[in-house]
Amino acid sequence: MLSLKTVYFIQAGIGILANAFFLIFHIFTIYPVHRLRPTDITTCHLAVVHIVMLLTTLDVVSEDMFKLLNFPNELKCKLLFYFSRVTRGLSISTTCLLSIIQVITISPSSFCLSRFKHKLTSYIIIAFFCLWSLNMSANCYMTIYTVAHSNRSNLLNINRYCSLSSMNSIIMALVLTLELSQCGLFVGMMLLSSMYMVIFLCRHQRKSEYLHSMSMSPRISPVKRATCTVLLLVSFFVVMYCVDIIISSFSTTLWRYEPLILDIQRLVGNVYATVSPVVLISSDKRLIDLVHNVIAMITILK
Repeated sequence: MLSLKTVYFIQAGIGILANAFFLIFHIFTIYPVHRLRPTDITTCHLAVVHIVMLLTTLDVVSEDMFKLLNFPNELKCKLLFYFSRVTRGLSISTTCLLSIIQVITISPSSFCLSRFKHKLTSYIIIAFFCLWSLNMSANCYMTIYTVAHSNRSNLLNINRYCSLSSMNSIIMALVLTLELSQCGLFVGMMLLSSMYMVIFLCRHQRKSEYLHSMSMSPRISPVKRATCTVLLLVSFFVVMYCVDIIISSFSTTLWRYEPLILDIQRLVGNVYATVSPVVLISSDKRLIDLVHNVIAMITILK
C-alpha cells in the first residue's frame, strides 16, 4: 500500500511535469507561430507559479537545493515557507485574474469592462506586478515567525524541518483578518465572474439550439470552449480551497505536530496545481493538434 508521502511525491512530480510541458509548448511552439492571447499569458504565468509552489513544498528537493547553496537552516526555512505562501497566494489571485480576463473577452461592447478589451495585454503585465507586490508584502511577516526545529514547546511544525512560532493574539487576529479579507475578495470575484460565464454559456446554448433547428451544423466555438475551461478551473479551485481551509483551520486549532494532518493538507493544497495544467492541455485545441502532428511524424519516421 502506498504511503501518503509516496502519493505526495507522485502528485508533485506529475504536477511539475504537466506544468512544465504546458509552459514549454506555449513558449517554444505556439508563441513563434501564433500570437499569445491574454488567457495564454495568464495560464503560462499560472504554470510558472505552480511549478515554484510544488518545488518549494517538496522537502527533499528543497533541502538538496539549499544544501548546494550552503544556506543556514534558519534562512532556508524562512525562504521555503515564504515562497510557498507567496506562490499559494499567487495561485488564487492568478486564477481570479484568469476568470476576469475571460469575462472581459466574451463580454459585449455594452459591458462596463469591455473598454479594457483592446489593451488587455498591457493591463495584464500591470496586474501581474500588482499581484506579485501584494502577495510578497502580505506574507513578509512569515519571515519573522518561521524558524528551524528546536526543543521549544510553543512551535507548530509546518514540515519536517521548519516550525512556526506562536504569535501574539492581536497580531494573529490582524493577520487572519487580512488573509480572510484578501482571500474573500478573490473568491468573491471568481464567483461573480463564474455567474457571468454561466449566463453566457446558457445564452450560447440557446443560440446553438436555434441554429440547429435551422439545419445549421452546430459546432463548439473556441470562445465557448475557453469559457468552459476557465469555469471548470475556477469551480475546481473554489472547492479545493474550501477543503484546504477546513483542514488548515483544524491543524491550527490543535497547535501541535500532527504528521497525518499536515500530509493530507499538503496533498489537498497541491491538487489544483497538479490538475489545472492537465485541464488546460486537454482543452487547448492547438496543443492537441500539435501533439497529434508530433505523433504522426514519429509514426512516419518509424
